Amino acid sequence: MDYSDTSEHRSKNPSRHECEEQIRRILMTEVLRQGGNHHFRTAKDFMPLFDSLYPAGPGLTKQVQRAVKAMNMPKDKNGYFLVDKTKTQMAQDMEIGRLLNQSDFEIMELTSYETLFLKTDSRYRDYLLQLIDEAKTLHEKFITAISASNGILFLTENRALLKTLLESMIDRTA
Repeated sequence: MDYSDTSEHRSKNPSRHECEEQIRRILMTEVLRQGGNHHFRTAKDFMPLFDSLYPAGPGLTKQVQRAVKAMNMPKDKNGYFLVDKTKTQMAQDMEIGRLLNQSDFEIMELTSYETLFLKTDSRYRDYLLQLIDEAKTLHEKFITAISASNGILFLTENRALLKTLLESMIDRTA
């Protein structure tokens, strides 16, 4: 595979910064072509490409090694470099994954749910939301209820039923 941006050979070793740019370009090309990095785990894996662009030698090898070390790239579970994430992002992703695995999670598509908006005075909204969340009458009648600037927004599988239940509570107090 040709990962280079130029076919001309250069006569001297690249700077560490130039090596970093080439490595980033190589990895991004790999990700775009292959959908991920499946070839590059160490500085040594980059050497055939650098040898084709620059004079081979220990100086070039050292520069590539320094560049890889300076880039401080995280690796996936198989040990391949990840060019599109920092180590901090990887740590965050792993913590999210760990918590999801420990929790009772479910990814739900919202396309089949309906919305219902209950307009209410903002002075009572938070307390009302708490009561609605705790109400046995409304238990499992909505997926979520979210405090909004002018009331409460519901996601539900059955808007008509939720509306009827809320209206019946209003009628009882009138």
